[in-house]
Amino acid sequence: MTAKIEFESVSYAKGGREIIAPLSLSLTEQRVGVVGRNGSGKSTFARLMAGLIAPDSGTIRVCGIDVWKDRKDAVGAIGVLFQNPDHQILFPTVQEELAFGLRQLGQDKSAATAGAHAVLARFGRGDWAERTTHGLSQGQRHLVCLMAVLAMAPRVIVLDEPFAGLDLPTRMHLGRELDGLSQTVVQITHQTETLRDYDRVLWIDAGRIAADGPPEQVLPCFEAEMLRRGNGDALADI
Repeated sequence: MTAKIEFESVSYAKGGREIIAPLSLSLTEQRVGVVGRNGSGKSTFARLMAGLIAPDSGTIRVCGIDVWKDRKDAVGAIGVLFQNPDHQILFPTVQEELAFGLRQLGQDKSAATAGAHAVLARFGRGDWAERTTHGLSQGQRHLVCLMAVLAMAPRVIVLDEPFAGLDLPTRMHLGRELDGLSQTVVQITHQTETLRDYDRVLWIDAGRIAADGPPEQVLPCFEAEMLRRGNGDALADI
């Protein structure tokens, strides 16, 4: 069953600057993309959705859970894969990293360790259990972060620039893994080609929804606007 994500009159400001304007939105599609220029509010939108920061006003619910006020249940409802795995990995070994989220869900050490081994086996990486996380490549650390999220079986997975900085083979491998997920996926990205087959795309501009609809409608408008602005920064933001 597809998860439901609801923003009800949500706003957010930092340092006196409005980053997310008052926003009401309901997402029920299984694949949702989010595009926009650097500084448009995309990552803040993702962090609000995951309950990592508190809105100044309004409420965000995922599967009926208030993600900021009910952190315990939110951890099992929504997971996040960030652009930089080094901002996410906490533990020295792969097994410890994968088991950590399961301990957060209330599993004892034995069950969490078994769960870590199960997700490693699922990805054909059973020999990674005792490997040090700092000894892995960036792409491998990305995969560890994805496995850590999937081990917790959240209903929604938020991807914040998941392919940035990866070489082509690693991007292709990670893309195949993500394409096969049964969960609802919300992907924030500059790489619009990864969203062509998505169900819905949001274009965020200056903290507001500039366009919202199927990718074949939203993406050409977004790309045309970036080209119309006619400078290197705008083109780099596509």
